[in-house]
Amino acid sequence: MTSLVRGSQLGRMLGQWHALPGRRRSPDYVALAGAVRGLLADGRLPLGVRLPAERELAEALRVSRTTVSAAYRELRESGHLNSRRGAGSWTTLPGGHRVASSGLWTPQDDLDMIDLGCAALAAPAELASAARAAAEDLPRYLGGAGYHPTGIVELRTAVARSYTERGLATSPEQIMVTNGVQHALDLVLRLALPTGGSVLVESPTYPNALAALAARRARIATHGLATEGTGWDADLLLGSLRQTRPRLAYLIPEFQNPTGHLMSAELRERVVATAHASGTDLVVDESFVDLALDGTEVPPPTAVFDRHSRVVTIGGMSKPYWGGLRIGWIRASAPQVQRLAAARVGVDMAGPVLDQLVAVRLLADAETIVAARQAQLAAQRDALLAALHAELPNWRVRTPAGGVTLWAELDGPVASALARAAEEVGVRLAPGPRFGLDGTLERFLRLPFTLPVAELTEAVRRIAAVRYDIDRAERPLWREPVVIA
Repeated sequence: MTSLVRGSQLGRMLGQWHALPGRRRSPDYVALAGAVRGLLADGRLPLGVRLPAERELAEALRVSRTTVSAAYRELRESGHLNSRRGAGSWTTLPGGHRVASSGLWTPQDDLDMIDLGCAALAAPAELASAARAAAEDLPRYLGGAGYHPTGIVELRTAVARSYTERGLATSPEQIMVTNGVQHALDLVLRLALPTGGSVLVESPTYPNALAALAARRARIATHGLATEGTGWDADLLLGSLRQTRPRLAYLIPEFQNPTGHLMSAELRERVVATAHASGTDLVVDESFVDLALDGTEVPPPTAVFDRHSRVVTIGGMSKPYWGGLRIGWIRASAPQVQRLAAARVGVDMAGPVLDQLVAVRLLADAETIVAARQAQLAAQRDALLAALHAELPNWRVRTPAGGVTLWAELDGPVASALARAAEEVGVRLAPGPRFGLDGTLERFLRLPFTLPVAELTEAVRRIAAVRYDIDRAERPLWREPVVIA
């Protein structure tokens, strides 16, 4: 069924569309059409969404219906909107596009784009040899049907051992292997969150987590993270849990995506206690836990403080190893794992055995591989910071102690406009509003340091060039056609 965005909701997402830099000489309908394309480009408006009727949107934006009609006509002509008399208008995909690594639609001719929208590393050198060794292990599993809903026991044992070594005693029966961290989150939400349930998330937070919650039609409340300091305001976070009493809270305590903040052990303990008192289940995303930089000491897992099975932990191998290896996991109580497995059977049965055997081999060499990743990321982070300080000195950027991203505070609320302009010079960006709700965070930009130093330096040079030009632009900086999601 096609989803519908209301006029008031689209109005909030569009924000100050009529005052965007670079549109001073363009008619209102051109600026409005371009702003809608911008929402499509960074994924805030997905494919197949029905837009509000012309009259409804005109009332929400306080413009004439003629302006909205002309904007919709522009979108139809560029291939971003399909309309049928009496049925409405919905977002669609222009020809000549493909799915990019970020999951968004992108033109097929952008293969040379410097993609800063995706925060992931290339595969480590050890992966090829691990794959060869895994193929030799595979015959041991060929005599069975190959369906392992909770994962093969070798991998579950290896993951359980890693938790135990971090101070959280874990048995293989408490581990369920999934097809990546996003799959893990989706399964947990299916089990723990009824349709329309209330959820507390950090702001900013991981966009695909917001998408998963939207799919459950969750009622989302946010806890705003500070740019400086430790990020979380303990009193506000705990107060939000007590006052809103959400069914579930989704947190990223290790090198939070996108800010890079690291939650203290004291706050983890208080969050778990407060969640138990308020009847809230915690979903803790540990995607970046292995990527501490500069010798930073990571506090114990949040689940260490759990005595009532309120904490479900998800993690995986996408960030420290490789995104193409679709291995994630859920750590929960053994009964919860069995309920998750029962829910999974109706979705995808089980994960690939060969991929799991590759993961076993990589985890056996984790100390060497992760140390090399940490050194690589530290060097790339420092190079990106140096380039930003040289080219964009008015931006405020905190140095994260781990993870793979910087959260840059810009010199104005221009993140979406800057992302559109940067696309024209071959750089894909993830503007701040992708990481929040209803068009907020326009002063922020997420910048991953997962690419080689030369590409990061060149990307910053191009970004700086369009940033200095954007206020003087005499025409809208929209690509025809642009990326949509």
